[in-house]
Amino acid sequence: MYVKSVKIPLIMARKTKQEAEETRSRLLDAAEMLFQQRGVSRCSLQDIAQAAGVTRGAVYWHFEDKAQLFNAMMERATMPLEEGMNPPSVQSGHLSLAELRWGLVNVFYTAMHNERTRRVFDIAMQKVEYSGEMQALLERKLASHREWRSQNQAAFDHAVSLGQLPAGLNTRVAAVALVALIDGLLHQWIMDPDSFDLMEVGQRSVEGFLNSLTQDGNTLLPPLTPAERARLGQEGICRRSASPTPSVAPPLTPKSS
Repeated sequence: MYVKSVKIPLIMARKTKQEAEETRSRLLDAAEMLFQQRGVSRCSLQDIAQAAGVTRGAVYWHFEDKAQLFNAMMERATMPLEEGMNPPSVQSGHLSLAELRWGLVNVFYTAMHNERTRRVFDIAMQKVEYSGEMQALLERKLASHREWRSQNQAAFDHAVSLGQLPAGLNTRVAAVALVALIDGLLHQWIMDPDSFDLMEVGQRSVEGFLNSLTQDGNTLLPPLTPAERARLGQEGICRRSASPTPSVAPPLTPKSS
């Protein structure tokens, strides 16, 4: 009798937790679809609850407001991207140029082959206005970009210290330029995916950019190895920032929700 009285509540607790997780997942799925179809400002929490087949009260059980729901949606899609790119070789907080290149290639690969990643990139780049109830997310986006630039600059500073890049390189300018290059490629491809192959153009653009930093035009890195190619889409694409900030503009040739 004692065993039964303990086991039943435990089973019920597990079931309740699982049901809550399933409800939260349905809400995030519904938000992704509606945000992409209508735009964030044209979707209410009631719309999302109805699409998910739950009550509005269930929405507020999981999320304080639409901004928090949007943030959770972005984190769910981008967190797997943020948790990788932190190999055992990275002990001092900076990436090697080879690791930086791989991370960028993986961004392009994942955008092309992971439907959920592509969908949230589309939402964050084209379907949200950072005003009103979404204003608070603007600073988080800016902080994410600052973290990304800092990571790039640390990688370039490290490469300079190793003699891979010239001592006179302005690493801050190079870091900003790399962010602009990747951000621009992603925006162009998200708007018109049929206009070019993101993997091919992306890798060539990034490798060309890195080679240009040597000032003599020499090839800076060897081609991606078969092992590096095999990792594409299987690991994260950028290192996690100190504060959990969802980023849609991360960090070269190179699935599913």
